[in-house]
Amino acid sequence: MPVIGFLNSESPGPLAQLVSAFQRGLNETGYVEGKNVIIEYDRLREMAADLVRRPVAVIVTTGASPSLLAARGATREIPTVLISGEPMQDGIVVSFNRPGRNATGVSLFADALSAKRLDLVRELIPNAAVIALLVDPNSRESMIESSEVQEAAQAIGQRIIVSKAGSELDLVPAFTGTPAALLIAG
Repeated sequence: MPVIGFLNSESPGPLAQLVSAFQRGLNETGYVEGKNVIIEYDRLREMAADLVRRPVAVIVTTGASPSLLAARGATREIPTVLISGEPMQDGIVVSFNRPGRNATGVSLFADALSAKRLDLVRELIPNAAVIALLVDPNSRESMIESSEVQEAAQAIGQRIIVSKAGSELDLVPAFTGTPAALLIAG
């Protein structure tokens, strides 16, 4: 029976939704945990090395760079699926098109797309003199994207207003006085 190593810097509890979606995806392809596949839920460097010793067929990492770095440090042979915020920013992969070595995966946040998203808003509302960017100041990814959008806007001469909302209570003040064109950071 194949074994899948699920590597994350957190225990599976806080990741219940993600783990459930991962298991549903496996089920859709005919893999059922405990019947024809085993999923090992482990933590970081020492556990990544243990997964390699077992050996697992594939390692799945999620979350922040410590998980990705642990998997990368443990093996260059076992395929590693990265479900990551920003693998390019963290130096895990060189590019999305060619991640290199044994890595493949999904990026939940791609600052490389920030300029494209800004272009799309400009296409949809070509006469917008100002575009508002709504960001979560508590999210590292959101703040990185904010910087990327501001940089892209500056390069093309587009005026950007950054509105911050870290909670539901912050949304009304963030939208007050916001122009019609709005871009929301991850």
